[in-house]
Amino acid sequence: MLEHVPGWLGNLLRNQRAGHEKLVIADRGLGLGVETIDLSSPSFAPGGRLPTRFTADGEGVSPALNWSEVPQGTASIALIVEDPDAPTPSPLVHAILWGMSPDERSLAEGAIVPDGAGGPHGDVGRNSYLREGWLPPDPPTGHGEHDYVFQLFALSQHPVLTNPGRSAFIKAISGIVLGSGLLVGTYSRNDSASDRSVNTSDLQPAPI
Repeated sequence: MLEHVPGWLGNLLRNQRAGHEKLVIADRGLGLGVETIDLSSPSFAPGGRLPTRFTADGEGVSPALNWSEVPQGTASIALIVEDPDAPTPSPLVHAILWGMSPDERSLAEGAIVPDGAGGPHGDVGRNSYLREGWLPPDPPTGHGEHDYVFQLFALSQHPVLTNPGRSAFIKAISGIVLGSGLLVGTYSRNDSASDRSVNTSDLQPAPI
């Protein structure tokens, strides 16, 4: 994967990034609801560095997430995680989780794994490698810091989708978003940053 990109090439591509304006949550066609959902993680602070275990340099499991109450009338909850700093035309999709119950308020560590047609806690969709599950952050060496943007959506309907990819995800949620939450974690290779142990009580809600 991208850990094999040589440092000199990563440096050459440093200014080539998909762009935060291309994130799903920035799509003006969605018709986002006005309500904000507080999205956080017990494993890293908003805007903080992702611990190595969640990346391609570690175990590569998905992080745990917690969120606040969702708007009244929510029928289902969906999640997409994107890297807008990837040297690709569109943000790189690291995870999609579709059809979660409106009663859910958390996601356990390591929960985003291949699940076929889904289960009682939702359906894991396809990442940018066209595979189900969590695509561990894997930025090119020397490319600088990457943002990994966790975007949670409360939906007024429960459209039937199986293993959705990015395009199907955007199409399905357009016009039915009652509220949204956002959390950013960062990761890079070849810098001086180190993993941080985070006390859950110190975490502040991520601003939208």
